[in-house]
Amino acid sequence: MDPIYSNEKSEKSDNPPTYQANMGQGVAPQGVYPPVQGYGATPYGAQPYPGQGGVTVQPTMFVTPAIQVNPVPDYLAYSIFTMVCCCLPLGIAALIYSINTRDANLTGNRDMALRHSRTSRLLNNIALGLGIVSIIIVIIIVAVSASTAAASIHHFN
Repeated sequence: MDPIYSNEKSEKSDNPPTYQANMGQGVAPQGVYPPVQGYGATPYGAQPYPGQGGVTVQPTMFVTPAIQVNPVPDYLAYSIFTMVCCCLPLGIAALIYSINTRDANLTGNRDMALRHSRTSRLLNNIALGLGIVSIIIVIIIVAVSASTAAASIHHFN
């Protein structure tokens, strides 16, 4: 062993300390526990701090919302169609409002569901209108450029 570390050995003895039969006061015999009396009794003699009351636990209540007989339409399929085929930004906004409408329907909040449903329908109608107008403009541009190209080909012949 290195002489530098020779003084770091602990001073433990080789024999463990002897067993003492009664080390603590009021220790229950092995296998026997002190009786707990009544509901909410403090276990094993523990006492609350002075001025501190006991803790009362309330029973858990599960609230299930009633399913609406006539849920508000959420226009989810319409929103997906306008998002994919017509106008992506307005379709995404309409999809978000459609999902919010569905959530409000599930929680039973009819006023919020109506508000989100109207907004979703409005955004879907605007997106569909923009999609139709853009398709018409593209058709007109293609037709004009095709007729111009055909006229220029006949002009050079």
